[in-house]
Amino acid sequence: MLIIGIAGGTGCGKTTVVNQIIKELDHDEVTVISQDSYYKDTSELSYEERTKINFDHPKSIDFDLLTLHLQTLRQGKPIEQPVYSFALHNRTGETVTTHPKKVIIIEGILILTNPELRKLFDIKIFVHTDSDERLIRRLKRDIAERGRDLDEVLNRYQSTLKPMHQQFIEPTKEFADIIIPNNKYNNVAVDIVKTIINERLV
Repeated sequence: MLIIGIAGGTGCGKTTVVNQIIKELDHDEVTVISQDSYYKDTSELSYEERTKINFDHPKSIDFDLLTLHLQTLRQGKPIEQPVYSFALHNRTGETVTTHPKKVIIIEGILILTNPELRKLFDIKIFVHTDSDERLIRRLKRDIAERGRDLDEVLNRYQSTLKPMHQQFIEPTKEFADIIIPNNKYNNVAVDIVKTIINERLV
């Protein structure tokens, strides 16, 4: 089994990179796990209280559960992956059964901040994109897919996303084995990753 961690700031293009990698692999050989599924359960809080949580801080992630789940998959056993709702700002209580595959890709902005989780990654990738481009992508996504309004997204970017990126996410570049510049899609870097995967799977 090969476990790949793909990190980078919000809107950097992680999903694009993930899709380019898995396109080259047999569907039965790969599964993708999002860090977002592992936001901590906050059922004890009211909806109003949950909306004020800083979801861009490492303490918002249940790294213990994510680490345990990766260890379980590496042992060849399935896991029950939590389902998270951005509308509710909480887990739904449902789970998705996830089976071990030859390649497990973990993607998320904060996954390289946790030392125990980093130890489980065979390849660590950081996707780098210009901050203005990331903001534009975040605006489009949050308004179209998550029902946020423009002022809400901009306020959150200035008060939370930008400082959290500078404090926690940008510094994790130093842990990456490969940094993929993604202002314009970088085929060479992704081809290198795909070559490494294919060599490891032989």
